[in-house]
Amino acid sequence: MHLGLKLAYDGKNLGSVVALAELAERVGLDSVWAAEAYGADAVTLLSFIAGRTARIGLGSGILQMPARTPTNTAMTAMSLDALSRGRFSLGLGASGPQVVEGWHGVAYGKPLQRSREYVDIIRQVLRRDQPVAYDGQTYQIPYGGEDATGLGKSLRSSMPALRRDLPIYLAAIGPRNVELAAEIADGWLPTFYSPDHPEVFAGSLGTGFARGNRTRDQFAILPTAYVQVGAELAECCDALRPYFSLYIGGMGARGRNFYFDLICRYGYEDIAAKVQDLYLDGHTREATAAVPDRLIDEMCLVGPLPRIAERLQAWRQSGVDGILLRTEQPETFEDLRKLA
Repeated sequence: MHLGLKLAYDGKNLGSVVALAELAERVGLDSVWAAEAYGADAVTLLSFIAGRTARIGLGSGILQMPARTPTNTAMTAMSLDALSRGRFSLGLGASGPQVVEGWHGVAYGKPLQRSREYVDIIRQVLRRDQPVAYDGQTYQIPYGGEDATGLGKSLRSSMPALRRDLPIYLAAIGPRNVELAAEIADGWLPTFYSPDHPEVFAGSLGTGFARGNRTRDQFAILPTAYVQVGAELAECCDALRPYFSLYIGGMGARGRNFYFDLICRYGYEDIAAKVQDLYLDGHTREATAAVPDRLIDEMCLVGPLPRIAERLQAWRQSGVDGILLRTEQPETFEDLRKLA
């Protein structure tokens, strides 16, 4: 089982996360992934890690598509892949309306259409078999809007890609987004994945594979799992409970929260509604207390190591290819690697 490290994306301790990446390589983890929201960016951090490591795979988990043009992201991916000697995987995500419109100042638009066009354009750049030209609903290259100068022309990347088939992953949890990932991407990066309910995604994956004329063995599934190792299960759940209340309650508005919707699809509708209502009404402490241990246990790796070893069997049997560990316990890296 592939085992990677998912770094925190708040950027508060950049020096320490680089040290974590170096430790992950020393103990034999397979990859390290950096994310971004509205603070530190993932590209700068991955570039620095690339220079401080030699073997471990590097991934963006994720780059926000609305924050960059697809050709800019293609240049970034080719540069990171070349600098790391072929160790980079490009993870992309649509982000959410609050960040896209509230931070980046661009329209959220149609995320499915944007994702399809974005991947298409990046693959054109990587192939480099002709100048890039694209006439989509979201992107037009060369640009031809009413305010265009008329001087733009199709260009071919001046830099050849080290790997024309550089792997592209899509982050997705909604049914149609998961379907699109299975259709057009090389892999899928789900968060809050439940190995006890793979059927929640099975239909979307099957439809996507059929539409893309591809099979499961051409696709990698790498979910993120929060990890808290300790003697007492309840204490471990307490450490992770705030993440769930934040995402279920605060990462979106009522009627537009993808994490809330996913938790409901797992069968926790009443709990999700209670957490969201409390959180949005300003009762964050009560919202956190309303997240039950069983929900956390289902989607995380928590408790003593022997118990985590048992739960890893459920993750394997659910059909995933690996797990990206989100943990603040570097002393557990080697034990977790051995278990996997």
